Amino acid sequence: MPADLRYARPPTFTPPSPIVGERELVLAYMPLVRQVVRQLASQMDGVIGREDMEQIGAIGLLEALRRYGEIDGGFGSFARLRIRGAILDELRRTDWRPRGVRQSAHRQRDAERALRRALGRDPTEAEISESLGITSEAYRRSLMDQCAEAMLQFDEAVHAELIWHDDGPEQLLLRRRSLRQALAHLAPNEQRVIQLYYEFDMTLKEIAEVMALTEARICQINKVALRKMRMALTETPRAGNG
Repeated sequence: MPADLRYARPPTFTPPSPIVGERELVLAYMPLVRQVVRQLASQMDGVIGREDMEQIGAIGLLEALRRYGEIDGGFGSFARLRIRGAILDELRRTDWRPRGVRQSAHRQRDAERALRRALGRDPTEAEISESLGITSEAYRRSLMDQCAEAMLQFDEAVHAELIWHDDGPEQLLLRRRSLRQALAHLAPNEQRVIQLYYEFDMTLKEIAEVMALTEARICQINKVALRKMRMALTETPRAGNG
């Protein structure tokens, strides 16, 4: 792993000293909103402006403050999910998902399998692009669209299951445990990508720098890891099902 780890630091900010006013709390936690917006904006390709995303995120933060109760050490993680969830809700309303993403993904997977069989090895980006009859830039753009789609699907699943669902604390704990177990079973490079994205709040471009890989390769690793994590979450038994 490269020695240049200037990005690989967990995002930190100082929680406010005891404050009563809601407005003061929102202002104190706005750095958290900006962290979430910075990360999401790098993948949403300008669909929603950063200023608008910050306003939407601030609403999510306010909802988190009202729902959480007394602020403690766990509030930051809770608020982060609510902030992301508020922005994702707005993205759904704008019908953001690029048209044909799934069809494009199927075509690319078919091309990769065919080339792998023919070549006896993993095909290069140039070989896949040529097989599909598209430019390397179009191929990379398609990969990034698929990556953003996978991230949205995973975030939506986490948001729905861990935040909005009305299960009791035992069921919530079970789902969190399922995610931790799923993370432990990922390949080392998949674990690192998930950790850098969700714990260190890095963009895919920054992760690519740290891991000395292309952004397209990071996207591929991330897609596989998120699919495994989402399956682990959605397959967790609900209360009363057994």
